Amino acid sequence: MITTVLFDLDGVIRHFDPEVTAEIERRHGIESGTLMETAFAGTAAEELTIGRLRRDEWIAGIGASLGCPAAAEEWGAQRAHLDEDVLALAAELRGRGIRAAILTNGTDGIPAEIDALGLADSFDPIFNSAEIGHAKPDARVFAHVVHALGCTPEEILFTDDTATNVAGAIAAGMRAHHFTDAAGLRRALRTHAIAVA
Repeated sequence: MITTVLFDLDGVIRHFDPEVTAEIERRHGIESGTLMETAFAGTAAEELTIGRLRRDEWIAGIGASLGCPAAAEEWGAQRAHLDEDVLALAAELRGRGIRAAILTNGTDGIPAEIDALGLADSFDPIFNSAEIGHAKPDARVFAHVVHALGCTPEEILFTDDTATNVAGAIAAGMRAHHFTDAAGLRRALRTHAIAVA
């Protein structure tokens, strides 16, 4: 029986508008796509998500690589929007006695971001890879979550917009769903006998 639905954060609960990044690049004369390519090139992003690099250091490194610190600062400060359909689903799950939790490949900035978004009232607990020291799809991060929740892997349904992370959860013994939208997740939950609307 599923007792916990474990949500990814970015790409599931919160979303960033790619047009914001494109506009920053245009204003600063940066070739389209370069900001994201620079941000996730090499090992810096991995070091970030396992807590070996601070978020401000990462942003500064992006700016140095681009030769445009201002563009990196703007990109790092952009606002996200929350998926209201996913929030409604999480509230429905909690109303049915099913735990709604988060597992994010995050940074040291996640606690402040969670507070700013008001998500602590909708999800509990919130697992951050930068605090755990391992990031999805590493089996150790899933093992950490299972131990912390005090349940079996089979009691958890994990959803993420990244296929490799979904595969990692399945390999760890969890049920999992590749997220595209809240409607698809609702259908997946019903196949696991969770009677959501």
